Order: sequence, then structure tokens, then C-alpha cells
Amino acid sequence: MRNVLLLKAGDAAHSVKLSVGDYEHWFVESLGPGGCQFDILHVHRGARLPDRAAGYDAVMMTGSPASVTQLEPWMERAADFMVGAAARGIPVLGVCFGHQLLAHVHGARVVRNTRGREIGTVEVALSEAGRADPLFHGLPERFTVQATHEDIVEQTPAHATVLAGNASTAVQALAFGPLLRGVQFHPELHPAAMRALILARAEKLEVEAIARGHTPGERVQRLLAGIAPSPGGQRILRNFVERFT
Repeated sequence: MRNVLLLKAGDAAHSVKLSVGDYEHWFVESLGPGGCQFDILHVHRGARLPDRAAGYDAVMMTGSPASVTQLEPWMERAADFMVGAAARGIPVLGVCFGHQLLAHVHGARVVRNTRGREIGTVEVALSEAGRADPLFHGLPERFTVQATHEDIVEQTPAHATVLAGNASTAVQALAFGPLLRGVQFHPELHPAAMRALILARAEKLEVEAIARGHTPGERVQRLLAGIAPSPGGQRILRNFVERFT
């Protein structure tokens, strides 16, 4: 049983929590049974970080409604903690917001995606480096995942390597050295959670679609119809805890 410290960086909408649970639940659901024991730290609410990550086999960070484009002190403390943990030999995985925060602390700009919000079941493609990376062991060159984000990492940070991308978001996964990884998509999300997130944001999605000239009422239904299983996500999480620890 591996001990994982999960840095919770935000809270899901009330309707989402009622139907499918909160962010940490999805990680526990994916990895908990027989695989990992989690300690949850609500860092977005000011929870004190341990001086070191000693005693943990891995550290992960969730997504967040907050944005790295509007930095707050808790974000910078969490970023320093994750980088320090990896430097001491503890594997670290940042998901969505966590991925962007790691990119920021490594010198990259995080910006609003000019292509608009990426949400729903999407396909990503591995780079040559991604195909060789243990995070993606056993996955095909192209696979589906769940995604929901407005911000993106604008360019590859110095001394980092792009592991995956797609037409909407060129930097979908990054390696920042041997033990530090970030993924823009959400490997922890299952189809029911993706559906709940789309429904919770339906009004905003409709406004965004109309502003971009799309036919009213089309986007949400298209996104819901496009939701598909994404077993590669759970495989990525399991690869992380099994091949990096």
C-alpha cells in the first residue's frame, strides 16, 4: 500500500459534489482500492504543508477553479513544496491546475487559451518522448481522456519535455525531470463525473458557444453525446504510483 499526499487545490460545484463527489473522491476512487492510502491537504484553504514530504511515497495535486494567472500565496507555497519533494526523491504529479502551477514555477507562462475552453472527452497524442515515458506505459500513441480547462501552458518551460498534446492544447503533458510530471487533462475523471461537470457549467458553455458564433443549444448536447470511457486515465495514475515510486 502506497501513501499518497493529495494537495487539494479547489472544490467542485455543489451540484457536482452531490452527484459524483468532490475532486479528491475521484483520485481515491481510481487508486484507493488495494493501491493507495491518501492524506488530503486542503491547500486552497490555507492548510499547513508539512516541512517535508517524508513518509509519503508520492505527492499529487488536483485541478482547481482558481487560475495560475491570478497567483495567490498558497499557490506559491504549494509549488515550492512540490518541487522540493521531487528534489528529495518523492515523485510528484500535477493535474490540470497542478500541471499549470508546476509549469509556472519552472518559468513558463500560463494564459487563457485563445481557442476557448477544452471540455469533454478528448483525444491526445503522445510525443516521441511521451511514448518512451513510464507515465504512459502500455498506452497507444493516441488515446482518449477527460478534460476541462480554460488556461493552458503557453510554451514548454526550459529543461522540460512535452510528452503529449492535441490541436486545442499543445502542452497536454510535461516531464520536469525524472520524478516530476504534469498533465493538463484529468486522468482521475470518469464519464459520470465528466457529465456532471458539463451540466454544472451548461449555462456558461452556452454563453461561450454563442459568443463564438455557434448555433444556440448545440454545444452542451454535443459535449454530452461525445462523452466516452477513458480507461487510459486510470492507467496513467496507476503507472505513476507503480513506476515512479
